[in-house]
Amino acid sequence: GRKQRGVSETLSIIIPAYNEASRIGGSLAEVLRFAERYPGKVEVIVVDDGSTDGTASLIEAFQPGAGERLRLVRHPRNRGKGASVRTGFEQARGEIVLFSDADLSTPIEEAVRLIEPVAAGVCDVAIGSRALEQSVIEVRQSWIRRCMGRIFYRMARWWTGLDIRDTQCGFKAFRREAMAPAFARQRLSGFAFDVELLYLANKLGLRVLEVPVTWRHVGDSRVSLVADSGAMLLELLRVRLNDWRGLYNGT
Repeated sequence: GRKQRGVSETLSIIIPAYNEASRIGGSLAEVLRFAERYPGKVEVIVVDDGSTDGTASLIEAFQPGAGERLRLVRHPRNRGKGASVRTGFEQARGEIVLFSDADLSTPIEEAVRLIEPVAAGVCDVAIGSRALEQSVIEVRQSWIRRCMGRIFYRMARWWTGLDIRDTQCGFKAFRREAMAPAFARQRLSGFAFDVELLYLANKLGLRVLEVPVTWRHVGDSRVSLVADSGAMLLELLRVRLNDWRGLYNGT
């Protein structure tokens, strides 16, 4: 396909996947097409987080055609999205590391918007945001999900002091070398791991940039409204407790 112009730094794309057999094939095909057009070297790392539905075998079916470009890493049991992204980051070799949700609720073509400011040295971390004026929301979440999201945003800001409008969009890019100390200190494995990583990035003095993206809600969310919302709020509390206990000081 036609090569994209622009940045040429090596890129690692991490896709955490848990019981994604119904859509991982289509998503992976899109990501691999993007990788072919990208001007620099790309590796795609799918972390299968203890799936029980054949997710891994679907990924393996892509490997002969994708060659070294595609790697599958497997957790023997389900450990959570945060643990999957951390595993992928530890395996990544690219100068820039991007992680994307398996449902591609943000189209993979939007990755260039995040990669370019990191490659240009404008920031160390670029995060997709649904909350900026220029963001395009093609399919909205339900009213109740949007309401829970606003509550979570206010709690996250109150507890962590982060001046970030959207911590939870599953589309983020990092300068690997700069972000490695944050991942080394990461403690949370659940859905609030994004907040912890951004809190650590801020603590380490890294520059974080929110970038408007196109986003569409995809059904069959892995987030259970009641159970996971409560767990996410408890994880926010753990971020502050971990910091007060000195667990983020590292070496």
